[in-house]
Amino acid sequence: MEVNMGSIIWFLFLLFAFLPVLNQRRIISGRLALIRKIEEKRHSRVITLLHRQEALSFLGIPFRRFIDMEDAERVLRAIRLTPDDMPIDIILHTPGGLVLAAEQIARALKRHPAKVTAIVPHYAMSGGTLIALAADEIMLDENAVLGPVDPQIGQYPANSIIRVLRDKPINRIDDETIILADIAEKATHQVYESAVDILSPRVEHEQAKKLAQMLSEGRWTHDFALVCSTLTNMGLNVNCDVPEEIYLLMNLYPQPNRQVPSVEYIPIPYRRDKTSR
Repeated sequence: MEVNMGSIIWFLFLLFAFLPVLNQRRIISGRLALIRKIEEKRHSRVITLLHRQEALSFLGIPFRRFIDMEDAERVLRAIRLTPDDMPIDIILHTPGGLVLAAEQIARALKRHPAKVTAIVPHYAMSGGTLIALAADEIMLDENAVLGPVDPQIGQYPANSIIRVLRDKPINRIDDETIILADIAEKATHQVYESAVDILSPRVEHEQAKKLAQMLSEGRWTHDFALVCSTLTNMGLNVNCDVPEEIYLLMNLYPQPNRQVPSVEYIPIPYRRDKTSR
């Protein structure tokens, strides 16, 4: 029987071309099935807001995703499709993003009549924290973190720009810095007011104002880690016990493969025999 090498090569080319597509479909199917399983277990609507580093890159620099207006539109649509008496679990894994988009999501979650739980398996910074503050309960892994919500103007913290105007004679400051300081002051006030509104009335009003001030005033750097114990001491309703299914779900949002991985381990749980030494 004559073998056509050209046909074999063409078949292998098609096979390797379609394998990533088929694998992606398998992952998406697995995600939807697990999300549905979590919903049935918790009798809730599960919404994920997860941002991974994208596989595409420009000049070798990988794209990163942030909370944007499209995210807000999708989350708001999911909330509208949820009955008033059904709890919502929103799973957050994000470095933050547009303040307007995060505020839209947070306010919509706050207005939902049933219980809202923000689940953070690893981190939800900046705008992600603002969204988490809208929840009735924050479910946080004991090693996961939230962060401050102080606005950033370009590459600088708003509070640092304001401080230049406060600490330097006006005749030694250029016009652009003065304009940036004006924008920074407005942005800080807006985020503070939004945080107070999002926290109230679940948190007593004076306490909400205190928390909003603490998180928005630039007391810490923007990547300061707010852990379970810190958030609990702030008076927030924090649960440091995340269901195992959430971690399984995170595994179905893989990062792009690198040629040489940064972290390697044997991916099975070890159980030490109590009788062994």
